[in-house]
Amino acid sequence: MRSNILARTLISATAVVGIAAGSLAGAATSFAASETVAKPVVSAEAVTPAAVNNLGLSAAQAKNVQRWLKTYWGYTGAIDGQLGTNSWKAFQRCLKANWGYTGAIDGVPGTNTIKALQRLLKHSWGYTGAIDGIAGAGTKAAFKRFANAV
Repeated sequence: MRSNILARTLISATAVVGIAAGSLAGAATSFAASETVAKPVVSAEAVTPAAVNNLGLSAAQAKNVQRWLKTYWGYTGAIDGQLGTNSWKAFQRCLKANWGYTGAIDGVPGTNTIKALQRLLKHSWGYTGAIDGIAGAGTKAAFKRFANAV
C-alpha cells in the first residue's frame, strides 16, 4: 500500500510540475506576442510624397513643358504631366544658361529658381510683377502662357 501512495504522490507531483511549466511557457509566449503588437512602427519616409510642383499648370500644360525640356534641355523622364525633380533639373539648366539662375541643379523649384523663371516670363510671356521668387498669380498666369505656347 505504501508503494501505491508513493507512486500516486510521484505522479501528482510530476503533473503539477508539468502544468506549472506549461503555464510559464504560455505566459512567456503571450508576453512576447503582446510586446510585439504593442509597438507600431512609424516611418516618415513611407509617407513622403514625390516632389511635384506644376506651379498651377494642368497635366496637359505640364506635358507641353516636359516635351520642350526633352527637346532642348536634356530631360529624360516620362512625359507624364508632373513637373517633378527631373523636370525641374532640366528647367534649371535652361535658367542657368539664359536667365541668371546661379543655384545648384537640384530639381527643387525654390526661390532662386522662381526668380530666374520670372525673368524668363517677364522677357517673353507677359509677366509684369516683381522678381521676388514668389510663384504668385502673375507668375502662374505667365507660366501657363509659356506652357500653352511651347
